[in-house]
Amino acid sequence: MTDQAAASGTDQASDDPGTPGAGGPPPALPAQGVPADRVLAEIAALRAADRPTHGGRLFAYVYDPAVPGLDELTTAAHAASAHVNGLDPTAFPSLLAMENALVGAAAKLLGGGPGTGAPDVVGSVTSGGTESLILAVKAARDARPDLVEPRIVVPVSAHAAFAKAAHYLRVALDPVPVDPATLRPEVADVAAAIRPETVLVVCSAPSYAHGVVDPVEGIAAVAARAGVRCHVDACFGGWTLPYLRRLGLPVPRFDLSVPGVTSISVDLHKYAYAPKGVSVLLHRDPTLRAPQYFAFADWPGYTMINPVISSTRSGGPIAAAYATLRHLGDAGYLELADRTLTAVRRLADAVRGVEGLRLLAEPESTVVCLTTTDPGLDLFVLVDELTARGWHTQPQMAYADLPASVHLTVTAAVAPKVDEFGPDLADAVAAARAAGPVRLPDELLAMAASLPPEALTPELVAGLAAGLGLGGAAGLPDRMAPVNTLLNAAPPALRERLLVEFVSLLQRPVY
Repeated sequence: MTDQAAASGTDQASDDPGTPGAGGPPPALPAQGVPADRVLAEIAALRAADRPTHGGRLFAYVYDPAVPGLDELTTAAHAASAHVNGLDPTAFPSLLAMENALVGAAAKLLGGGPGTGAPDVVGSVTSGGTESLILAVKAARDARPDLVEPRIVVPVSAHAAFAKAAHYLRVALDPVPVDPATLRPEVADVAAAIRPETVLVVCSAPSYAHGVVDPVEGIAAVAARAGVRCHVDACFGGWTLPYLRRLGLPVPRFDLSVPGVTSISVDLHKYAYAPKGVSVLLHRDPTLRAPQYFAFADWPGYTMINPVISSTRSGGPIAAAYATLRHLGDAGYLELADRTLTAVRRLADAVRGVEGLRLLAEPESTVVCLTTTDPGLDLFVLVDELTARGWHTQPQMAYADLPASVHLTVTAAVAPKVDEFGPDLADAVAAARAAGPVRLPDELLAMAASLPPEALTPELVAGLAAGLGLGGAAGLPDRMAPVNTLLNAAPPALRERLLVEFVSLLQRPVY
């Protein structure tokens, strides 16, 4: 211990750098530096607990094209620009050039640019879909400084990032229901929700949860008649829908070719298969984009001017995205979309072939969404059984008239694995039936259905977490069905609070 440490009454970090184990990682700041190869070995050991990002068995969170050499290319491109700072494009014109090229590619794919109905389209590169959506809401809000309480009209199937944007930006959210059969909002309902204070109307192409495309043409038309901006959230599938149309799918018009669509977003780290995190937000013209910027000169330092939320931005993700698009090209994306479409169709056939399951929606993009028709088949137990067989899916809770479901985001990497999925699905269903539905204590279910969120105490949450195997040294349980069953029984407000508290128990410092 140094004299300074002794005087302060604190201990220096351990001289032993440690190795990752069941208790988590070693301290991030050891007393002495650790050799590079050992640090990389520690990271590899930690990564061993993660879901597989490659191999076509993870149906959420990551997008794998299974293109040989692409990872090596994007890693090198990322490294070449990792220390470039997007704060000042005049200091680093390489990053500005790559951003402009990415915006141009997105605009060309999504109905904008020279020779189109949106020849003056402009855009920005953001860190992901959530940032793109927040900025779309900000631009719409700031374009109407006369309004005391600006509002946005959002189908309930729209991404939760719009609710986050409304929360951050103090904009009121007017939800519009979706038809339980079509999973789409009715244009008339959207029109009825528009008020004088409405600054933005939202639609999805496609929606994340179910993979269906909203009636963009109708929604954009009613927004235009009301003099309101219309944003199309194509973050999830906007990069692949144009290619699916070229392959013969009846994809409806959804992009800047639709009159009344004033902005659209698409994530390049999804079906453009770039590494995380790169999204593009397009506006029909520069006037619409202008309120997106933040500028501030009333201080002694440099004048801050930001097109996006962050100031300092690493050029690594942008360079990696640029390298991905250049390497794959239009023909490469068409081939990847074809492989993905084949996988979607065969996965859907596998679901249709299992008694007790049904598709919640006929696939029209890159999502297979399934639910159960058998009360004895617990969907959350099925998710666990699929996980035990190496298939990582995403459970979705019941909402209003919509049942709980299982979401599969399908990528090109899934195609070679489809033949394995069908038998495993049938086997997992049989195992789930044999195990039976999760039975939580009646008093716990009653509490979940009636407890006000503000009544949750730290002691109550800790007790629930311990009973469900969450938190502490245990980390996460092997089986999540009891947790999902409890969350499914809770109203949305209580579910939100429970998840906040559960995640808080997991996110604790390592000393």
